[in-house]
Amino acid sequence: MRYVILLLLSCLACEQAPPEKQAIPVAEDSTFLTGTFYLVRHAEQTGVDSTLVEAGHEQAGALYRLLQDSGIQKIYFTRYPGSMDMADSMFQYLSLDTVSYVADSSGEGLLYEITREKDWGKKLLVVGNNRALVPIMHSLKAKPKIDSVAGKDYSSLFIVRKYKDSVRCKRLNY
Repeated sequence: MRYVILLLLSCLACEQAPPEKQAIPVAEDSTFLTGTFYLVRHAEQTGVDSTLVEAGHEQAGALYRLLQDSGIQKIYFTRYPGSMDMADSMFQYLSLDTVSYVADSSGEGLLYEITREKDWGKKLLVVGNNRALVPIMHSLKAKPKIDSVAGKDYSSLFIVRKYKDSVRCKRLNY
């Protein structure tokens, strides 16, 4: 009996050890925190929380003509009438989905909504007020050459192209 036990133990000792588990790389979402963002201030309006004046409707039309072939996939706007009116042409003529976001001093409200909607990696039009645009650019890690958007600046379009390892920011007038 002793020999049988020794024989079993020696056989067990000769068995190969189980292979080591190899780490499997986790597939990373290649679009997270990337995309092309067209940031624009709402057009001229009669007052705070009001609709656009005639010049504002012309500015909204100019924006539409500039961006109609850009491939924008969705529109993000604040809940204020001027912001909604600014995006109205893009919404109606291009049949784009819209999402409202809460503008804040950090730009994080927009990033939260983009994440919630799973819109990273897309081309997005973002309409906001003049105090929200620069913080949004900073939250996207862009470094605009301005500290703020002037109170009467209704013709600037900021294009932020965010890649995994870099960000490009360009300013156009329309």
